[in-house]
Amino acid sequence: MKKLLLRQVLLDNKNVDVLIAGNRFAQIAPSIAATNETELIDGTGYAIVPPFYNTHGHAAMTLFRGFADDIELFPWLHKYIWPAEKLLTPDDVACASRLAIVEMIRSGTVFFNDMYWYQAIVAQVAHEMGMRAAIGRFFIEESPGKVHPLCLQQTEELETIAPSLDPRIQITYAPHAIYTVSGTTLKRIAAKAKETGQIIHIHAAETLTECEQCQKEHQMTPIAWIDACGLLGSNTILAHGVHLTKDDIARIRDSGASIAHMPVSNAKLCSGIFRFHDVATLGGCRVTIGTDGCASNNNLSMFDEIKMAALSSKITHCSFTAAPAAAIWDAATRQGAAAFNINAGVIAPGYLADALLIALKHPAMVPNYNLTANLVYAADPSVVDTVICDGQILMRHRKIPGEEEIVTEVERIARRYAPLARKI
Repeated sequence: MKKLLLRQVLLDNKNVDVLIAGNRFAQIAPSIAATNETELIDGTGYAIVPPFYNTHGHAAMTLFRGFADDIELFPWLHKYIWPAEKLLTPDDVACASRLAIVEMIRSGTVFFNDMYWYQAIVAQVAHEMGMRAAIGRFFIEESPGKVHPLCLQQTEELETIAPSLDPRIQITYAPHAIYTVSGTTLKRIAAKAKETGQIIHIHAAETLTECEQCQKEHQMTPIAWIDACGLLGSNTILAHGVHLTKDDIARIRDSGASIAHMPVSNAKLCSGIFRFHDVATLGGCRVTIGTDGCASNNNLSMFDEIKMAALSSKITHCSFTAAPAAAIWDAATRQGAAAFNINAGVIAPGYLADALLIALKHPAMVPNYNLTANLVYAADPSVVDTVICDGQILMRHRKIPGEEEIVTEVERIARRYAPLARKI
């Protein structure tokens, strides 16, 4: 069994040794003896912390970073994004997903929850690059009750390769939204998910337009409609959840569903401001953090998200104490892992060995009165020195194997899409 020993890293304000055996934390102590087979890492000057778990995104949309900015959501989708996506090839998605994973690793993320085209390709890329991922069987309808044939084909491809994937990769059900998937199909998905025990991942209550349309068509909120279709439960991930009523919050809490909060995307698309304090602190709902895709963010840095999550909550509630740093950090790490039933997000014996080494000598981390506050309010991706996922080192001293080739390949592919991009 492979062993990795991190010497004298800062954990909970103490310098300790951390032993990883296989893919789990095995021991944490002031000093641990090493064997000849143990790989040693000098942790002097570094803190060990849980990594990020990005609970909602569209990885391959790195290809559309800066493609069509400063437009309302539905014109953005109909005029720019969906037409461009019709040109996507499996190779495009593979290359763009590799770029997304490099960007996520660089900014301290070891897991992403993906909803996009060519799911088998994305799953294979995540498998090869050592990431954790939840890959959704993607559903969009071409007419009510009739799922788009490409979705069905790509779901079959995903099912075919699923048995060969590492356990780090899980498969989910990912109906796009209530305005692109009818109740008939949503109810079928709910039944299948109940049968398999797999996670359901759906956009929900993201915009006022969506909420108004749902009230008009079903005389209920999007959350109530999702519940009526049987999708709301402990294995449900609701992306966005910006516009929630008191009843919605109670439904989500009582069902055990989780919300993926994307403050940067919400702000950029002017979708609204999520009420973290009302939903998480007062409402008792599990809130996690995601980035959304690069077409609507425009990066995959969870550091941006956690700072924005904390600050937007404070200004919304006019409260200095709303969304404290510790609560936001927990949402981005431990809660994200728990929402996907991953026994990680905590640096302690028995947990899966996912971790970051944070450079304490980085200017943004000095002085270090409160590490969590520094990470939430001061840090950016450059403070991350080393990334460990499932006991494997994905980045060491900010070096990721093959990064230059990945960047070059996406630059080449992007030239084909450039004529379709919005000209400002």
